[in-house]
Order: sequence, then C-alpha cells, then structure tokens
Amino acid sequence: MQYLKASGERLDAEIADETGLPLANVKLQLAELSARGEVIMCHSIQFRDGKRIEGMRCRLAGYVPPAAPGRKSKPASKAA
Repeated sequence: MQYLKASGERLDAEIADETGLPLANVKLQLAELSARGEVIMCHSIQFRDGKRIEGMRCRLAGYVPPAAPGRKSKPASKAA
C-alpha cells in the first residue's frame, strides 16, 4: 500500500522489481488487497520495442493523482 501511495499506478512486475519481492508474493498480496477493495487491478497488455508485456496494472482504490502542472485547457464556449 505504501509503495502504491508513493509511486502511483504500476504493473505487478514493476512492483516486484522495485520492491525486491518475488512476483508470486506480490500477486498474492495484491489479490488480497483487491478483495478488500483497497486496490483496483486490471489486466494490461503493452508493447515495448515490439515485445509484448502482460501484467496486472494496480492502483489504490479511490485515489486520484494530483493534476499535472502547466496550462490547463479551457472549456469550449457555447455559440449563441
């Protein structure tokens, strides 16, 4: 939970690599957190340099990351 709070949305394999835990343990812990409703998980398929990467993308439930800095787009005005 603390790792996801600090780093945001991540793949299960990225969590395992960055925390030094075995992938099987990470998957088990994430499944338990998901069952309690603390983490949201979805299946993800990505392609990096032509290589297919499958995993579970995870983030904290109910967490909305802060807005990115910089200019914000303005809503389109209605033509009368």
